[in-house]
Amino acid sequence: MAITVRIPTPLQRLTNGQGEVACEGKNVSDLLGDLDRRYPGVKERICDETGKLRRFVNVFVNEEDIRFLQGDQTAVKDGDEVSIIPAIAGG
Repeated sequence: MAITVRIPTPLQRLTNGQGEVACEGKNVSDLLGDLDRRYPGVKERICDETGKLRRFVNVFVNEEDIRFLQGDQTAVKDGDEVSIIPAIAGG
């Protein structure tokens, strides 16, 4: 069993068109590292040069925004679902 990561449409070209991929890690930061090892280039699009999530990217663990949990140190475990959601600007 692994952690399911939902990939937004703009990044699916990096995951061979897959909308969901399986990754491993003990927290969101580890998970994103594993995601980038499996699909190079993903992390640089969702994290800045210091490794922190970009402001316009939201990450949810089991439908909870990690900004209201422990950020990229939020724990994850087998069976969890992680969604990467780019913010949509409106006006």
